[in-house]
Amino acid sequence: MPFKKLHSDIQEKLEYLEITTPTPFQSRSIPVIKSGTNVYCMASKDSGKTTTLILTTLQKLKCEAVGNSPRAVVLVENKEKALELYDAFLTYTRHSSLRVYVGYEQLNIYVQKSEIFEGIDILISTPVTMNKLFLLNGVSTSQLTIFSVDDAEFLVQKSAYNAVMSITQSIEKCQYVLYSEKMHPKLKRFESYFMEYSKIVAT
Repeated sequence: MPFKKLHSDIQEKLEYLEITTPTPFQSRSIPVIKSGTNVYCMASKDSGKTTTLILTTLQKLKCEAVGNSPRAVVLVENKEKALELYDAFLTYTRHSSLRVYVGYEQLNIYVQKSEIFEGIDILISTPVTMNKLFLLNGVSTSQLTIFSVDDAEFLVQKSAYNAVMSITQSIEKCQYVLYSEKMHPKLKRFESYFMEYSKIVAT
């Protein structure tokens, strides 16, 4: 049972939320992601992909705040998705020391830079905004351990694709996990770049 092997704080939270049984996708994907390898996670809508993303991120960060630089980055398509995911993360992090920050195009980039500088653990952002932060030296990746993309189909768009390529070239070492409903040739192409030696979990 994948939930049984997660951090005790996560188990406590799942119990509180009355989530007792993992979905088939979660049973297959959580152990693979926990192993630290790069993973393409493919499953249909409502199979538990976003919850898996949250749980494995918290597991990787051991449910506690450390340092000032983000240790987890999650990319999403737009402001709506970013705010939705931020709320979902807060459900699990509310009583922990973890600091979750959300950024998107409509928010002043210099405001984002100064707020991130104050110290965060998890950064939720869009590729274009994240890339701008990079160019302004507004986010350090020295402590980054896991980089996830939720509903990664949007990366086939040119601006998002180019931004991700630019971002990942500046990251020395971390685990990448891409969640999507199916494998797109453009997503597969990442294998030649940052998704090296990746595994595929599909349900």
